[in-house]
Amino acid sequence: MRTFQEKLTNGFYALISLPSTAMGFALSIQISALSWLLTTKYHLDIHQVGFVWAAGPLAGIVGQVVIGLISDKVWFWGGRRRPFILIGGTLASLMLLALPNIEIIDRALGLGNLLAVAIAVALTLDLAINISFNPTRSIIADVTPEGEARTKGYTWMQTISGFFGVMAYVIGAVAGNYVLISVGVGVVFVCSVFPVLFVTEQRELRSTATAGSGERPASVTRWNELFRIYLAHGLSWIGVQTMFVYIIAFIQQKMLAGTDAATAAQDSGRIIAISFAVLNTVGFLLPAPVLEPLAMRFGRVKVHLTALAVMALGYFGIAGGGESPLLMYVLMGVVGIGWASIVSLPFAIMTEKVDKSRMGFFMGIFNLSVVLPQLFVSLVLGTVIQQAADKSVIFLISGIALALSAVTWLLVREPDAGTKSATAAGGVQ
Repeated sequence: MRTFQEKLTNGFYALISLPSTAMGFALSIQISALSWLLTTKYHLDIHQVGFVWAAGPLAGIVGQVVIGLISDKVWFWGGRRRPFILIGGTLASLMLLALPNIEIIDRALGLGNLLAVAIAVALTLDLAINISFNPTRSIIADVTPEGEARTKGYTWMQTISGFFGVMAYVIGAVAGNYVLISVGVGVVFVCSVFPVLFVTEQRELRSTATAGSGERPASVTRWNELFRIYLAHGLSWIGVQTMFVYIIAFIQQKMLAGTDAATAAQDSGRIIAISFAVLNTVGFLLPAPVLEPLAMRFGRVKVHLTALAVMALGYFGIAGGGESPLLMYVLMGVVGIGWASIVSLPFAIMTEKVDKSRMGFFMGIFNLSVVLPQLFVSLVLGTVIQQAADKSVIFLISGIALALSAVTWLLVREPDAGTKSATAAGGVQ
């Protein structure tokens, strides 16, 4: 084990954040470019776009749980999580390369079915991301002690991942989505493959955690608490995914009505890129310097549900008056407060309520609270939004989902103070 890992230096926290950052960058490209490409280049209807997006969550249901379960038990290439990060990162890079070439792939295969090829590429890309996302998050829990250090690990993860996410949207806004995809191929490969070569994983993970007294081991898997977390997190992702998939319909109706097709395609891509750049700027600036100290003082659950309530207000603001790009950008900044919390604090909360030796499995189960809402959004809400005369319904749905999530988080208890202090003092097991 290298010295910077033993001492849990800031450099170490930055390094273990990079694999998750790589997957986040790939996901940012998917969010920024997929719906845009499918509607402007390949001319799919909005409900067909929903079907393409449904491919990813379907992959996630299998990929996250199975890979998590397997990665808890196997050991090869010098690690438990490392092999899946290496495989998934490489595969994700290749699928990003394929994303703008769906039409060429369709012709080469002689299928004559653009939608089928788009689904296949999206499915493979999301499967690759899911193969890696679980291990990239689990490895942070594996190599950090519970308590403040664990929270720091996940807030650093979001700070660095969020910064790269902002860069993705800035590149898309300034240079275009095709340049973004080209850059992403290299970023995803480098940030997923090389960092894990410098992190030492423990061959054996303890199946118990220190009890509140710090004197005897006790099981930490708390299923009642976990189910509440899954429900609360799932509701928040209904709101987030509805925005990600269908924001283009809102922009086209509210901001670009009457614009010719070529101009609308270019402007919609730029507005989406800037909107998500603002969202992710707030998302990476807040976790480590703001959310982490607030969570240590007031509790992670309280800070998280407050951030979600603010996010809901931002969504309602967009639904009520976000008809100019400038106002959209401002309100996306408000929404970013909740986004910063969604992608950082729930991981720290969840990992302290489960058996550490089965972290990959529980991280995979936790991901179901993301992918099942994504399926609901793609397969159910797509038709609702397609038929809605006023596309403001997109952000009304998002706001209601976030508000319900904030209320549900009230049912989740903060970790015991004794457990936090004991494990934080105990170092990495």
